[in-house]
Amino acid sequence: MLRGALSAQGPNDAFPITAPALPVTLPDEWADSRPGFRGSLWYRVRFKAPQALPGDMPALWIERVCSNVEVHLNGRLLMRGGRMQTPLTNNCNHPQLVPLPEALLLPGENMLDLRVAGHDIAGSGSRLRAGALSELRIGPQSVLEAHHARAMALQVHAPQAASAVLLLTGSFMFVLGYLHRRDSHLAYFGALCVGWALLNTRLWLREAPLGHSETEFIIVALLGFTSWAAVQFLLRYGGLRLRLVDRALPVQAALLALTLLAAGTTRLHAVATVWYGVLALQVAAAALWHVRRRRHTRSVWLMAPLLAVAALAGVIEFGVQWAGWPIEAAHTAELVVPLVLALVGLRLMQQHGHALQLAEQGKQQLEQRVREATAEIERNFRQLAELKVEQITEKERKRIAADLHDDLGAKLLTIVHTSDSERISTLAREALEEMRLSVRGLTGKAVRLADALGDWRAEVIGRLGQAGIDGEWDAPEDLPQRLSARAYVQTTRILREATSNVIKHSGATRCTVTAQIADGDLQIVVTDNGDGISAEVEGRLDRGHGLASMKGRAKQLQGQCLVESSPGYGTVIRLTVPLDRAIEPSGGEPGGR
Repeated sequence: MLRGALSAQGPNDAFPITAPALPVTLPDEWADSRPGFRGSLWYRVRFKAPQALPGDMPALWIERVCSNVEVHLNGRLLMRGGRMQTPLTNNCNHPQLVPLPEALLLPGENMLDLRVAGHDIAGSGSRLRAGALSELRIGPQSVLEAHHARAMALQVHAPQAASAVLLLTGSFMFVLGYLHRRDSHLAYFGALCVGWALLNTRLWLREAPLGHSETEFIIVALLGFTSWAAVQFLLRYGGLRLRLVDRALPVQAALLALTLLAAGTTRLHAVATVWYGVLALQVAAAALWHVRRRRHTRSVWLMAPLLAVAALAGVIEFGVQWAGWPIEAAHTAELVVPLVLALVGLRLMQQHGHALQLAEQGKQQLEQRVREATAEIERNFRQLAELKVEQITEKERKRIAADLHDDLGAKLLTIVHTSDSERISTLAREALEEMRLSVRGLTGKAVRLADALGDWRAEVIGRLGQAGIDGEWDAPEDLPQRLSARAYVQTTRILREATSNVIKHSGATRCTVTAQIADGDLQIVVTDNGDGISAEVEGRLDRGHGLASMKGRAKQLQGQCLVESSPGYGTVIRLTVPLDRAIEPSGGEPGGR
């Protein structure tokens, strides 16, 4: 092991004999010994020829050189690692193994000259990319080849493989999250994986097409994008979506790039160091919040250890950058984060597949139960039509409603409260509400009009509020009339469809619902300030049983549903239900349906 050398600055063809030479101790990190130096620096080492082994030859192993090196033995050029002029070949992660021909070795003392070309720490985003030369080792080539192979596997091949896996996984997850907007955390996780893979592009492109300053700017700016994706993934995966965060993180990424441009090459490292601290604190805060939010779920038993391992890797990186820890530790830490991301990606894909499977099973079970219930209702109605016994009809309807409520309702409610998937819980909750509405229709129990208006108000205003739309409700109170179950169910579904159209298609920020009794009719008007309904959108809504369904239900009640709209001027939906067919002055249900 060679730990001492003479260093000097001079011409590029040979060691400058006339220039003052200073003794240095290897490894020599320019960030510590020459913070402002960049360019070429010569190192001279004297050694005695090693004892040759039969069938083997001596070799020089350079564990780390940054950014490139050429080797001279006794005044003869042996090896050049690539381009020695700007833009330099990037060999910071690539150890060098140089055979020493026996024909050039002298029996006594030999002279090894190394010309190292590197960059100053001020213009580099990391000290790992500033100029440096490690200790030198001379020995049998067969022995040093094993060290070289291990170093190449740890520092080059393994990170390259991890980057390729992250790039493929991230692209798949991003597309999956983009197609399923409710699972937006998948898109952010995909962006995180792709961003991390791009950070290691320098391992593949040793001959970079851009200069050192441009490359460093891109790497540091890409860290802003990667931390943006990491924070959003942790928040969204924990079930939190904040508009302030959604707007602030892109602004922060742009601000990072602007400050780097303003700093220039002479202060890039200083500015980057500040941003490293800011970004690290943000990701750490999001990780702690995520673990605390999901501490009662099963997934925390995987996420908490993985986040702890990633945090340990960050501490190691900090120690290497600013506390003088061995650089070899950074290579290990660089492998930890891709491994953590790969494990989290596998877990997310497993959860997504399980959620889709449960949703499909729930859908099939619900469809089967509906088909069974429908078939049973049809059989019962045929029997009741033959027997003409109204009491039996009422009894059977109540029994079926009770079965649906007690059996299917209980299962759906269990799914709502036990599922870890927000999507499955939402689907189950929607199915539960639809089932309850159907049960109310089956029981045939009349509803006080005042209670019906209260139910409609709570549902419509609540849904509008969740969608970020201001809602207003104007209706009279303490109405004595009662609404038949059939009229209540049909009117509820019309209002639900109208509200869904406002939320999904209108682009409105405000919606007003007015209810009144006029001219012997119940009149409900839904008005929004959205984009209106174009001919193309109206056709699509009709095909999707939207507007056509609303009009059909109103017609069944001997009423009407009118839609008034013009592109850019909002939409008005007017629902009219005749009182003599839908409302009773007392508690009984109309005789005919």
